[in-house]
Amino acid sequence: MITLDPISLSETARYMGIRGEPDENIMIILKKCEKLVRERLRPNYVYREADIEYSENGVLIGGINFTGNDIRKHLEGCSKAVLMAVTVSAEADKLIRQKAVTNMTESLAVDCLCSSAVEQVCDKAEKEIFSQIYAPYHTWRFSAGYGDLPITFQKDILNFLNAHRRIGLTVTESCLLMPSKSVTAIVGISEKPVAKGEKGCAVCSMRDRCAFSAKGKTCGRSLL
Repeated sequence: MITLDPISLSETARYMGIRGEPDENIMIILKKCEKLVRERLRPNYVYREADIEYSENGVLIGGINFTGNDIRKHLEGCSKAVLMAVTVSAEADKLIRQKAVTNMTESLAVDCLCSSAVEQVCDKAEKEIFSQIYAPYHTWRFSAGYGDLPITFQKDILNFLNAHRRIGLTVTESCLLMPSKSVTAIVGISEKPVAKGEKGCAVCSMRDRCAFSAKGKTCGRSLL
């Protein structure tokens, strides 16, 4: 299990839609909620390493045939991949709901703090994973729903990782992860330096209907 470091308040304020530096009242709320979030969340992750096989129809990893040109391009030159799943636990959703009953501003702050926390946990998990396995070079994290990789692969990834039993992570019929503050990702491993392809909004399947993008902003998911 990963221990959370202090969560970036400036980044969280950006997720809240605040331009520039947050005012004193917002900072008081963020500091109060940040302490609570770090006390309540229980970050965890799972991963598995598998060989990659390439075909005309896609990329086969751990028995899952990932379709689409973007994932194939992302893993170009890689012989292995890590499939990972990260969550900050159901406590995040519970805390957001509890705050919504009494204080919507604090609920929003908690929601955005939890999004920042997921990003931090992903970075820490990736660092731990690649300190434990042989990986001379690796790609950045690519998630189902990026580019032309269907979000429906969430279920396959969780099944491959046995994520429900190991960290309590499931997926709904509409392919949303539960707990909601969770992420799955694919990271390619190569013996040689890998090309740095596009990431974030450029490959996100939500970019044409994203509320953040419409305001010229980015979400936490775009930074993973």
